Amino acid sequence: MHEQDLSRLAQQIKQWGRELGFAAVGIADGELSAAEAGLQAWLDRGFHGEMDYMAAHGVKRSRPAELVPGTVRIISARLDYFPPAAADPHAVLADADAAYVSRYALGRDYHKVLRNRLQSLAEKISAQIGEHRFRVFTDSAPVLEVALASKSGLGWRGKHTLLLNRQHGSWFFLGEIYTDLPLPVDAPATGHCGSCQACIDVCPTQAIIAPYTLDARRCISYLTIELKGSIPLDLRPLLGNRIYGCDDCQLACPWNRFAQTAALPDFGVRNGLDSAQLVDLFAWSETDFNERLAGSPIRRIGHARWLRNIAVALGNAPPSPEIQAALGARLPHPSELVREHVAWALQRQHAAQ
Repeated sequence: MHEQDLSRLAQQIKQWGRELGFAAVGIADGELSAAEAGLQAWLDRGFHGEMDYMAAHGVKRSRPAELVPGTVRIISARLDYFPPAAADPHAVLADADAAYVSRYALGRDYHKVLRNRLQSLAEKISAQIGEHRFRVFTDSAPVLEVALASKSGLGWRGKHTLLLNRQHGSWFFLGEIYTDLPLPVDAPATGHCGSCQACIDVCPTQAIIAPYTLDARRCISYLTIELKGSIPLDLRPLLGNRIYGCDDCQLACPWNRFAQTAALPDFGVRNGLDSAQLVDLFAWSETDFNERLAGSPIRRIGHARWLRNIAVALGNAPPSPEIQAALGARLPHPSELVREHVAWALQRQHAAQ
């Protein structure tokens, strides 16, 4: 294709992206040497914890053409997810008897939603120009999505390490299409955090150890989602009522005053998870968990870790006979992981009386 044709195609791709529900689409090349050095330094310090997949693919994460041979451009897309009708997150966090679930997980699993739309976008390109080599990614392979999105002009990496955009804050998902089409690239975004460090100051576990540096081993999202074993004793009280993920750094970010709510119904609240009571969720059987959370990203942690997380939150709640009875009913649970956290929670409840 001629340069002029490629330029027209790039504009068409962005238009198609908007029609598919994306807030924005950008295009970047695959040169990520600076990001590669930063990733390696982060891995060397062990900040990835048990997320072995972060190191498992060598340099393929930072060298797109090695992950997908023939790749010369990456099409990055941004999709808003904040549910428009969700309960006020600050109010939920302030209610120690309520369960806080990260806003991204209140609706349908974003992997499927995002992947389907990216696939449709790639197929629209094929319909326009004929076959081209591409591969779609939605947090499903070794991809440095924030670095690529920043290069493509969709935003900049904030001090909390998430992508930020002046018109959309950070309440959005990112996805990519690796392609062999030599499309014109967009100008990278510039940073606008300035001297602000609200995200660093507000982090309950001080997991953001320096601007742009996250020790995942202390991050509540890691502890409640990625960590398979026991939550460290010294961090349990700091989790408060957060049972799946954490949004504190985003809630504190001034740029999220301009965030947009989700345009897609897929991210609407399901099962009342935006403000459910801890005791009610703790009573879910494994069948309840699997059936009610079908199609939810939460389901992947499994029922035992779900109970582990809620037990910690119940241990952090004000003492009450109802909570203690709920915890006592779970003491004989077949999972040692659950029993351990339930016993800890009961001890906390009794000590606070």
